[in-house]
Amino acid sequence: MNILLTGASGFIGRALTTALSAAGHLIKPVCRSEGVDFNQMLSVEHWLPLLEDVDAVVNCVGIIGEHGGQQFTVLHTQAPSALFRACAHAGVRRVLQISALGADETAFSAYHLSKRSADNCLRSLDLDWFVLRPSLIYGPGGKSADLFMRMATLPWIPVIGNGQQTLQPVHISDVVLTVMKSLTSPVAKQTLDIVGPDTVTFAEWLQTMRTARGLPRARMAHIPFWMAMAAAYVGRYFNPMLQPENLRMLQRGYRADFTPLVTFLGRHPQTASAALFFSQSLPARRAS
Repeated sequence: MNILLTGASGFIGRALTTALSAAGHLIKPVCRSEGVDFNQMLSVEHWLPLLEDVDAVVNCVGIIGEHGGQQFTVLHTQAPSALFRACAHAGVRRVLQISALGADETAFSAYHLSKRSADNCLRSLDLDWFVLRPSLIYGPGGKSADLFMRMATLPWIPVIGNGQQTLQPVHISDVVLTVMKSLTSPVAKQTLDIVGPDTVTFAEWLQTMRTARGLPRARMAHIPFWMAMAAAYVGRYFNPMLQPENLRMLQRGYRADFTPLVTFLGRHPQTASAALFFSQSLPARRAS
């Protein structure tokens, strides 16, 4: 296949580029390093030249926090929606949208709401679409995973409140495999939650990451939610991930049934192990 891949320079995009290329697909990368600014791709006409000779589209563009010219409405909703409509116009039927767990009817954050708007646009079109909603993704090279790994190596691990917020982490290789299967699945028009098999607390997840680094378990520094929020209002100016809204999403916690993913993949998603924190390898499959 000739695959147009947006967000090709990001965490998911890089992993997909490696795996899809190894499987024999040809990648047309779309990202700023390739001369395409998503902020300027807001109409069908902007996208049509890029869709020539394209068999499928995978949209991986995503930001966890707004910063400068990077805004949720533009990057998560307006530009992808224009791309999806351009696919319908150009006859590119197979379109995959990397959304996020929680981008559903319960969404309350600007992050999730902007993702859901693009999801709904894609689902409204007569295309062979997939909306893929991964939970917290771990593996080498992910910004959130790197941040949590640094937190886990501290002598005292900082957590919000009691640290019992629920997570269902998924390894990057399971996200990649889901995308690869979605590209060729005979049954399209599916919304799939991509989640790991284990539900863990935030505190326990940081301890797991610590163990993966060969460190003993550490004591927790319990930070009241109001204090963490106050720190985030300052920290957001230094790191776009340190957004108050991100803390609210963490505090809420997200879970999903992984059995539909098992049915789709034909196997269980991987249980976290020390080796997986430093590997994103996925056996290559030849393109069909």
